[in-house]
Amino acid sequence: MSKIFSRDSWSEIIEALSSNWFRTVLTAFGVLWGIFILVILLAAGKGLENGVKQGFDGMATNSMFMWTQTVSKPYKGMPKGRRYNFKIGDVEAIKQNVPNLRFVSPRNQLGGFRGANNVVRGLKTGAYNVYGDYPEIIEQQPMDITQGRFLNYSDIDEKRKVAVIGESVQIGLYDPGEEVIGSYIKINGVNFMVIGTYKKKSNGGGDEEEAQKEIYVPFTSFSQAFNMADRVGWMAITAQDGHSITNLKSQVFDVVKKRHNIHPEDDRAVGNFDLWEEYRRINGLFVALNFVAYFVGILVLLSGIIGISNIMLIVVKERTKEIGIRRALGATPWSIRTQILLESIFLTIISGMAGIVLASGVLMLVNYLMAGMDTSEMMFLNPSVNIGVVVVALIILIVSGLLAGLIPAQTAIRVKPVDALRTE
Repeated sequence: MSKIFSRDSWSEIIEALSSNWFRTVLTAFGVLWGIFILVILLAAGKGLENGVKQGFDGMATNSMFMWTQTVSKPYKGMPKGRRYNFKIGDVEAIKQNVPNLRFVSPRNQLGGFRGANNVVRGLKTGAYNVYGDYPEIIEQQPMDITQGRFLNYSDIDEKRKVAVIGESVQIGLYDPGEEVIGSYIKINGVNFMVIGTYKKKSNGGGDEEEAQKEIYVPFTSFSQAFNMADRVGWMAITAQDGHSITNLKSQVFDVVKKRHNIHPEDDRAVGNFDLWEEYRRINGLFVALNFVAYFVGILVLLSGIIGISNIMLIVVKERTKEIGIRRALGATPWSIRTQILLESIFLTIISGMAGIVLASGVLMLVNYLMAGMDTSEMMFLNPSVNIGVVVVALIILIVSGLLAGLIPAQTAIRVKPVDALRTE
């Protein structure tokens, strides 16, 4: 241990590495570049992950959306190919029979992509998606209320004809500076009072503007105004924390099939989009990306380590006489091996730390440039690495330095004093 912390040893290390500084710098660059690539790849993967997950910010990811489809199997005397509708009673049945559900939100909808003009205000008209919803939908989908308020249960219970509109709806139906809250819009001929405006967060798919072209009204008043009776168009269902909606959805389907006389094995009768499953796939993708980053980075680093090992073999060859003299004067094999290993580790760590510093500088510059941008809809955000990655990089460097110096060290201790002194 005293050998490692000996001043003479470190002086010897510096002298040996600086005797041919150009060769040393070129050799060190391989390790520097390998660590630089590793850190940059991991940071880029984290930036992409941050950007994609930003699209899920505020959204209840442990959710699924469920709708009706054509029945594909005959059952109890009823033919295949028939259509059916969810009923409001299905919502309560699902709540009663399926445990660990946080929200079961029935939804109805007017309008759609490229639909006809269905909303009028004065002389202005527009085609917008109109949803009949319960208040908890704001917990399931990201939405910022910019004026007024969102729907509440008083609106539901009293079947109030009130509406919350998107900012694009406001731009389309109102003049700049015109008061929105308390005004009226006519949806399919029925007047609704505007009680709030919202800005919805896009999912990063380029549909930010479309996300603001929506109107939310109470589910009960929607059903009454547009003659929906007890029909439900579709549902948004969220599981409680710690329980996967993916594992619970089969129970939900069983309740629906039983209530609507659908064959228990008819998997086509109920359509669904499992947001939690998609979210897990995305997480799995980033795990794979991190693996690729480590794999590529370590391969590049390995080429640098091989370079250091080669240069240390050359150094040992050049110092054959010196090693022979030291052996003749009583130096132990351990002291010779330690000296070579220390030189290898020192060169590896110094060049590796330089690579980490360079990568950190690049990341600071990228984050500085992005600080002045609107990143709310970007797929790339805050590329960075945590302290754990730096610790892993340091461990990789130390192990690499040991491996790089191992063969040269073993070569050095095999030098016989008599042969070394005979070498010219």
